[in-house]
Amino acid sequence: MAKYEKKPEPGDLIEIFRGTYQHWVIYVGEGYVIHLAPPSEHPQAGAYSMMSVLSDKATVKKEELYEVVGNDEYCINNLLDEKYEPRPVQEILWDAHSVLGQERPYCVFRGNCEHFVTELRYGEPQSRQVRVAVETFAAVASAGIGLGIVAYAISKMFGSKDKEKQTQ
Repeated sequence: MAKYEKKPEPGDLIEIFRGTYQHWVIYVGEGYVIHLAPPSEHPQAGAYSMMSVLSDKATVKKEELYEVVGNDEYCINNLLDEKYEPRPVQEILWDAHSVLGQERPYCVFRGNCEHFVTELRYGEPQSRQVRVAVETFAAVASAGIGLGIVAYAISKMFGSKDKEKQTQ
């Protein structure tokens, strides 16, 4: 994950590492990107940028890549190229520019910046970071339920012995 591994090509997805989450943009050429930006999304936002989970609206913006990245690390990440055929670059660029300036619904689970750029590139809105978060939550919840069942079973085993002692 080199900071500047290679020059992006129009239509490339760029993943920006903000610390606790990733912000996604699509490269449109000549140093510019288009992205879905909730009000708190900018490089200097720090912990405040996590407030984007509370936003219900975001704006489609075109900005210079270096301004959006700030001091954060980033990489070109066309993450679904093996799963989906990328749309033709001219269609990606046309669609990206056609929504510039629009205020759109924003939902961290169903309509975030990653959903926005994957829909532009592949025609399929997807978010790996949401999927990973949901899978992690499900695993933790399942483990918690499993531990609860085991704890209940153990308490019943030992609880029944205590009751036997009390009745003798």
